[in-house]
Amino acid sequence: MPELENPFQETLLSRHRAEPCSVVIFGATGDLTHRKLIPAIYNIAAAGDLPPQFKVVGFARRDKTDEVFRNELEEGNRQNSRQGHNDELWKSFSQCIHYHRSEFEDLEGYKSLAKLLDQFDAERGTPANRLFYLASAPEAFKPILEMIRAAGLNEGVKGKWARVVCEKPFGKDLATAQGLNAVVAATFAEKDTYRIDHYLGKETAQNIMVLRFANSIFEPNWNSRYIDHVQITCAENLGMEGGRGGYYDTAGALRDMVQNHLLQLVSLVAMEPPTDLSADSVRDEKVKVIRALRPLVGPEEVGKHVIRAQYTAGSVDGAPRVGYRQEDRVNPESQTEPYVALRLMIDTWRWQGVPFYIRVGKQLPKKATEISIHFKKPPQVPFATSTMLKNSENTLVIRIQPDEGIALRILCKQPGQAMSIQQVKMDFRYSSSFGKASPEAYERLLLDAMAGDATLFARRDEVENAWRFIDEIENAWHKSDTPPTMHEYPAGSWGPKEADDLLRADGREWRLL
Repeated sequence: MPELENPFQETLLSRHRAEPCSVVIFGATGDLTHRKLIPAIYNIAAAGDLPPQFKVVGFARRDKTDEVFRNELEEGNRQNSRQGHNDELWKSFSQCIHYHRSEFEDLEGYKSLAKLLDQFDAERGTPANRLFYLASAPEAFKPILEMIRAAGLNEGVKGKWARVVCEKPFGKDLATAQGLNAVVAATFAEKDTYRIDHYLGKETAQNIMVLRFANSIFEPNWNSRYIDHVQITCAENLGMEGGRGGYYDTAGALRDMVQNHLLQLVSLVAMEPPTDLSADSVRDEKVKVIRALRPLVGPEEVGKHVIRAQYTAGSVDGAPRVGYRQEDRVNPESQTEPYVALRLMIDTWRWQGVPFYIRVGKQLPKKATEISIHFKKPPQVPFATSTMLKNSENTLVIRIQPDEGIALRILCKQPGQAMSIQQVKMDFRYSSSFGKASPEAYERLLLDAMAGDATLFARRDEVENAWRFIDEIENAWHKSDTPPTMHEYPAGSWGPKEADDLLRADGREWRLL
């Protein structure tokens, strides 16, 4: 009898075959294009994975020539390319880059874009696929989508596909997300809609499923019987540099990070095994996790399980930092949180009674994102009278950034005659194990969008259910007569003491990064 096919043994090559296409970037003069998108496409080209006859069209309001646009992008690529900058490669690669000037609300600009894309098809000798990337400010998404539809660009040509990639934030609450989803749905089918979350493009985030479901030492133990709790930390050592305060003060950590990035990581850790690796099978299981989050309703309940805080003046790495309310473009009376810590409960059979502790904050001591799985302690009968087992839990640490890898902390006896026990670390790093750095998240996600693989992109119901959970917290903070306290912490610390108290009340503490 032939061996059944194992979907987890499916190779990257078999899943990622990018088809020839033209990528149109709306908001092409912005920071995202220069720092992330063009360097990612360049690195794809350097790896030999760019499809033939590939084109990039930058769509923006400013008046530029192709040559000026290419020169500006070259400077950004020199600074941000993962593989460095090769002049000869850039010379040939840059010839696929073009610039198209238009206002986002000008239908004639989209009609002339259609003619330009048709011209590329004529030069190729065959029609090509079209990928529209919304890298503009979120408020421009609606007019861009409406103009794409009005110009007929959403229909593809002669059996070729047309897809759209939407950058975050996807809405600012449930109502706006539903409204934006309605606009997207009127222009593109759900199968052609790719809501991007770059955290899911990181190699270690993708490896969570393989770690869980392809290793028999973990899967039987991945439940409430063996796991005590889970921690997810996303720490940043920066504040509102580069004028970011204007946007951030309207969003905050809960909307900017928890609703998308961190809930995505929660769903990967907590999901049930999918029936296969198809996009909908994986996303079906992730949605179930988001729907199973225990709601936090009302200021009293939110106050028990969620800590919000602003940083005050302090120092990070010896450099002085001002407080959040003193940052550029931040309201001096701001009630926006640059730090949030949550205790989440997932009401499923697998996770009943297991808390998930999440924290994210700015102006913390270091930049790092990690997931730590804290296993329950075994019965300590042989060592019942020993003090050697303080902090003796086994911990599985999944590092998302900056140094992607996985570490398992176990207990071992120290050499010598005494029964002295010490925690040791078994460490896996991508850079040392595979001899090369992992691809950047945007490289993987752009290739996926070109290949039609939506596994690592958020589905409509996933986004809306996440907002439904987040809105209850936001309402308690901003629409209640008795909102929970806004706490404080000095820049350069690990957050407010109240966040420590959140775990201490459960007999636990945050893992030191």
